[in-house]
Amino acid sequence: MIDIISSRSNSKIRSARALRQRKGRDESHAYLVEGIHLVGAALESGAAIEAIFYAPDLLTSDYALDLIKQTQSGGLPCYPATPDVFSSLASKEHPQGILAVVQQSRQSLTDLTQENFSWGAACVAPQDPGNIGAILRTIDAVGANGLLMLEGGVDIYHPTAVRASMGAIFRKQVVSAAFNEFSAWAHANGYQIVGSSAQGSKDYQAVKHYRRPLILLLGEERRGLTPTQAEICTSMLRLPMHGKVTSLNLSVAAGVLLYDMLAKMEGVETEY
Repeated sequence: MIDIISSRSNSKIRSARALRQRKGRDESHAYLVEGIHLVGAALESGAAIEAIFYAPDLLTSDYALDLIKQTQSGGLPCYPATPDVFSSLASKEHPQGILAVVQQSRQSLTDLTQENFSWGAACVAPQDPGNIGAILRTIDAVGANGLLMLEGGVDIYHPTAVRASMGAIFRKQVVSAAFNEFSAWAHANGYQIVGSSAQGSKDYQAVKHYRRPLILLLGEERRGLTPTQAEICTSMLRLPMHGKVTSLNLSVAAGVLLYDMLAKMEGVETEY
């Protein structure tokens, strides 16, 4: 029986705690997944889990206790800890008592083709982790292939982004790249790039159909796409604003456009 970890200075605890910061995630190429639902989703998806930490005194869910038993029997390291030590790992104020250390995706643009990435979204230097997680969740919901993170921005493996993705981060492709690299790759592979802007020349409702391979390109939350970035788009779409607001939240705008693309995409049947 494994002894319960009772010291915050334990080496395994220190290594896992470092993943709360981007520097630690970048150096180890791993990230934390918190909560019963998300850990369960990670296990179900076949994500590359390195270890699980849990607090026996905090876990009351039979489902969570079964997860621990199953992962232990499968040979995956599971480390019990006291509530105090476990809380030092968790970012939530009232943790559920279970989290996992998961390896980051190591894919690059060269791994993506029209066959395995026929459509998806790309975000240029996004700043809000909640937005990025929500966009990835919508990508999963519409059946698109994944998300491209361009020119840095927020870390897709930020705890808020992971939570907001609702497990989509384990199932969908996520690739980071420079904008110039993305532009060259998209052009070489024949992608249609559709940009979104409050000053777009075309109302999204006027689009009759879309073709794959297709990428929805979204700019940084406050500044949007620069003129140079907009130049690579085959069209620039706008969402009509009928009230006094001048724009929508990035994830909301992405949701509207992704679902419209799904409904109008050639070769995709949609039931209503």
